[in-house]
Amino acid sequence: MSEAQSISGEQSIARELTAFQNNILVILAKEPMYGLAIKRELEDYYGTEVNHGRLYPNLDELVDLGLVEKSELDKRTNQYSLTDDGYEAVLDGIQWTLSKVVTGDDRADEISEIVENSY
Repeated sequence: MSEAQSISGEQSIARELTAFQNNILVILAKEPMYGLAIKRELEDYYGTEVNHGRLYPNLDELVDLGLVEKSELDKRTNQYSLTDDGYEAVLDGIQWTLSKVVTGDDRADEISEIVENSY
């Protein structure tokens, strides 16, 4: 089994990641992106500039952990995409969060409404 464990198995490596790294995984769950597109998404979320010195080392670490795959779009641009283990890490985070937030039928209905309005 890989270092990033299945959500049905042992604890996921995602639980050891920073919030920033988890946010990168969530962004890449939508679609593969190049670095500057990820940077823009993070800046929209945080409402402040994200510098390259923070973004790229974190992307490299996620690649090293096998959660993100890096490929070359052209000589100057890399594309990043979520691996299966990365997707499992995102699901693990969602499952853990929901296990803490959903405490009854009312909250379950609120979450269902959020999901229905998200796509």
